[in-house]
Amino acid sequence: MSIALKQVFNKDKTFRPKRKFEPGTQRFELHKRAQASLNSGVDLKAAVQLPSGEDQNDWVAVHVVDFFNRINLIYGTICEFCTEQTCPVMSGGPKYEYRWQDDLKYKKPTALPAPQYMNLLMDWIEVQINNEDIFPTCVGVPFPKNFLQICKKILCRLFRVFVHVYIHHFDRVIVMGAEAHVNTCYKHFYYFVTEMNLIDRKELEPLVSVPRHCHEAAPRSSAIGPSTLPDPRKGLTRGGLLAGGLQH
Repeated sequence: MSIALKQVFNKDKTFRPKRKFEPGTQRFELHKRAQASLNSGVDLKAAVQLPSGEDQNDWVAVHVVDFFNRINLIYGTICEFCTEQTCPVMSGGPKYEYRWQDDLKYKKPTALPAPQYMNLLMDWIEVQINNEDIFPTCVGVPFPKNFLQICKKILCRLFRVFVHVYIHHFDRVIVMGAEAHVNTCYKHFYYFVTEMNLIDRKELEPLVSVPRHCHEAAPRSSAIGPSTLPDPRKGLTRGGLLAGGLQH
């Protein structure tokens, strides 16, 4: 990462404190292995594949926490520009609106300004990943039977952060010179959730237009560019497309 990007993605900009893995644990070793693959320049499609002999739940747990940290960092860089005035509704353009529901305070899908939605989302995810009954850290403690379902919901909601940042705040990302970093993070996320079948492809539909949208806004670069972002339409049947509307 360049010096400029290091200044952009610094610890003070992190939206939430990073969740780390305990050294010496299997998950810590898997995290190091995943990071080593990414840093070696290996193809992202290959990097997200479950290593032979490893437990699927452990692999998913490592990536859920890692994506939470990374997406948290990305949103932290633009959150000062995401206000109740600029983003009175949590949305992804005029076609998609995301409403918050947590079955606690918000028992019904509720329209909220984007920054309030983001705060509730990050709080909710933190509770999940810090819950030892859901994300156990002790060796030998099994994952709950509904672990993958919980992760699917976490990842689906994290994807909405990408949607909002790309559609409403990508101009700020470009000004900071961080588009290649954000694009790479999105590609990594996309390849992982599709490889592990953790997000229904119709949920990815809001970013179908991202390559063109970003290409028009961003200068050409030798780095990973918007035009190389994966297209969520691949593999979709006509009946599988999401027409838009409210989601929670």
